[in-house]
Amino acid sequence: MLKFTKMQGCGNDYIYINCFEQTVEDPAALSVRLSPRHFSVGADGVILICPSDRADAKMRMFNADGSEGKMCGNGIRCVGKYLYDNGIARRDVITVETLSGIKTLTVHAEDGEAKTLSVDMGRAETAPEAVPVRADAPVINGVIEVGGRKYNATCVSMGNPHCVVFRDNVEDMDIRAEGELFEKSPLFPESVNTEFVRVLGRNLIQMRVWERGSGETFACGTGACAAAVASVLCGFCGKGEDITVRLLGGELTINYTDERVIMTGPAVKVCDGCVD
Repeated sequence: MLKFTKMQGCGNDYIYINCFEQTVEDPAALSVRLSPRHFSVGADGVILICPSDRADAKMRMFNADGSEGKMCGNGIRCVGKYLYDNGIARRDVITVETLSGIKTLTVHAEDGEAKTLSVDMGRAETAPEAVPVRADAPVINGVIEVGGRKYNATCVSMGNPHCVVFRDNVEDMDIRAEGELFEKSPLFPESVNTEFVRVLGRNLIQMRVWERGSGETFACGTGACAAAVASVLCGFCGKGEDITVRLLGGELTINYTDERVIMTGPAVKVCDGCVD
């Protein structure tokens, strides 16, 4: 029997497995098996919490289709909560190793339990080779063609690739049709996560996200960071100011400077379980 904990950040839910105590031989296959909703546990994927010789723990994340991702902003907050609440790293500042480097988390606890966490997501990158996107120069409010249609887009790496598209209406769009076109576009050699964003006011934006390998999710932490960065670069929001990002599953607060992006949001335990 394999023990797991299901947690969510703004509705972005994953199945977390403590690999300090257990071994998972094929996490990709496990994610494919456990992620389908209605037919299994149901989640956006599986995240392993593993020992690290460089940080308090190492995080490995697998999307619902079994592909391994480099980083997940909502997921890493829940990793921090798990480490804090279970006494693995019971301190205010926690470090987690990811494929995008070591991330530092600050725990905001209430009654001995981590409620919200702030994550130093590092620098945002717009260089084409860093995203990556096939372009000769950074794509910042630039015109790209996807699926035969032209979009004004901003491409940002938050340790994983993002393409941010601003539009007047994100509620009535067919996000599956458009999201899949972006995900499969040859413009993005490593595929891409696509954020469709509506500006609601000064430092307030609304976002829907199509995640590569998982489809539309209730939230995406790195996507919210990318959307906030793009909003600053395009002049909609202020650099160094708190930006509220409204997602289907809740709100995240993002603060972007030239040196780093700080994301703050909730982490919630749903349940413990075990699977044969």
